[in-house]
Amino acid sequence: MTDEPTPIAYTALPPGTPVLLSDGSPFAKVETVLHIEDLDLFDGLVVDMDGELRFVDADHVAAIDTSAVHTTVDPAAAKDLPAPDGPAVYRADASDATGRSLSDKLSRWFGRGRWERDQ
Repeated sequence: MTDEPTPIAYTALPPGTPVLLSDGSPFAKVETVLHIEDLDLFDGLVVDMDGELRFVDADHVAAIDTSAVHTTVDPAAAKDLPAPDGPAVYRADASDATGRSLSDKLSRWFGRGRWERDQ
């Protein structure tokens, strides 16, 4: 068995995966995969660059594997990536449903999960 990265689909890409520049150096981590559901189309990635969110268009994603996202973004152009735009994205924090306290159990029973707004 080898330790070589295996290509994966964008739908299997977990948040926190390193994003590499065209020279192979890491510059960000995956925050969100953007997907146009109606067309079943990969639109790009929102990445975290030292606390700042930036958009990497699908045209600039060369390959996705189990170890990283490889882009065609030049090191000089990385700082000029645009901030993501569009409507706010909300997601549930699954860890809220794992507690054992009475409050946690009541929240699960009555469907009062916490929602967090992505920044």
